[in-house]
Amino acid sequence: MRALLIDPRGGGISGDMLAAALADLTGSAAPLEHLGAAIAALPGCEEFSVGLEEVDGGVRARRLAIRLREKPAGSDGDLAAALADVAASVGLSTWGRERAGRVLADLLAAERRLHPSGFSRHAVASADTIFDILAPLLLMEESGLSRCPVLATPPALGGGEIRTGGGTVGGPAPAALEICAAHHIPVAESPLTMELTTPTGAALLANLAVVADRFPAMTPVRTGYGAGTRPNGNGVSILRVVEGEVSDLVEERIVMLETNLDDISGEVVAHALGRLLEEGATDAFITPAIGKKNRPVQVLTVNTDREHFSRLLGVLMEETGTLGVRVREEPRLVADRRREALEIPIGGRTFLVRVKTSRACGRVIAVKPEYEDMRQIARELGISLREVAWEVERHLPGPGA
Repeated sequence: MRALLIDPRGGGISGDMLAAALADLTGSAAPLEHLGAAIAALPGCEEFSVGLEEVDGGVRARRLAIRLREKPAGSDGDLAAALADVAASVGLSTWGRERAGRVLADLLAAERRLHPSGFSRHAVASADTIFDILAPLLLMEESGLSRCPVLATPPALGGGEIRTGGGTVGGPAPAALEICAAHHIPVAESPLTMELTTPTGAALLANLAVVADRFPAMTPVRTGYGAGTRPNGNGVSILRVVEGEVSDLVEERIVMLETNLDDISGEVVAHALGRLLEEGATDAFITPAIGKKNRPVQVLTVNTDREHFSRLLGVLMEETGTLGVRVREEPRLVADRRREALEIPIGGRTFLVRVKTSRACGRVIAVKPEYEDMRQIARELGISLREVAWEVERHLPGPGA
C-alpha cells in the first residue's frame, strides 16, 4: 500500500520546508504558483510570489524563495476567512479544507494560551501563514498523496534563543512545544541551538500524520528534501519525505487508560462501561485479576484517542471513584478499514445499511454491517434481527473478494 513518511528527526519541520520537500518529491511546482497567485489576490496582500530553488545542505534539496509585502494582520476571524477564501480559490477538497482549518485552530489556540492579551503576529502572520498551511495540503492532493496513510518520526524542536512578539525566550519555540503537548506528539533531541520546528510545522504534523517513535518498515519508492531558509551553522536544516510501499495494516496511535477496581459493585462497573462508550471510547472492557493481599480485583481498560482521552479520564474517575489511572500512548497496527452505506432490499423495501470493509495482506478479511442499522430495520419491519442479518449478508461481498 502506498504511504508517505515525513521525517523531521534531524532538521525539524516548517510549512515551507514541507512544501519544498513535497515539491522535490513530486517534481511539480505548479500547485505552488497557483496558490501564490491566489494569495496575491487577497485584499491585504500587496505582493506575493514564490519560486523553487536548489540548495546544497549536505544533500541536494529544494528551498522556497518567497517575496511578500502585506498590510498589518487583522483579527483571527479575518485570517480564518482569508484562509477559507484561498482554499476555495485553488480548489482544495473537503479533506484539505478541514485539515487547514484544524491547523489554523491549533496555531491560534497555542498563541492565545501563551499570549492571553493578544496573539503574536511574529508567530501567526496572515499571507505567510496561509501559504505555509495550504501549500503542503495542495501538493499532497495534486499528487494523490492525500489518499495515502501519512506516517512521521518525532520532530526535532531545536533550542537556543527564540524571538517572540513579547521578547526572547529559551528554545524550543513555545507555541510548537504547546502544539506537540496538546496532541501528545513525541519529540526528538537536537544539538542545534536554533528553532527547527515551527508552530505551523508542528500543527501540520499533528493534523496530517501518525507520529511513531521509529522509522517505519517500508519499501522506499522516491524521496524529497526540503531546506529551511535560515542557516544552522553547518548549512541549512533539511526535512526529508519518503513515498513508499507499506503493509496495508495501518499504524495508528491509541491512548490506553487503565485502573484497578476492588471496592465497587458490578452495577456501578457496568454503568461506567456504558458511559465510557457513550462518551467516545473506542473500546472498554474488564479483566479479572488478583491484587494486593491476594484480593480479587477488576482491571478496567479503556481504549481511546488523543482527542477524547482527557474527557474519558474524567468520566472514569467520576463513575468509579478510582484514585489513580494509568495512562499510556501506544502504536497499533489495524486492518485498513473503509465505511460505506449500501442499499439493501429487505421485505419489499430498500434500506441504507452502513458497512465496514477491512483489508489486510491485499485482500478483504471482513465485511461487517452496522448493528444499529440492522436493529432499526428489524423494528420498522417487525421481524427478527436474525432475519435482517441474513438478508443483509446475502447482498454483501464475502471475505477474500
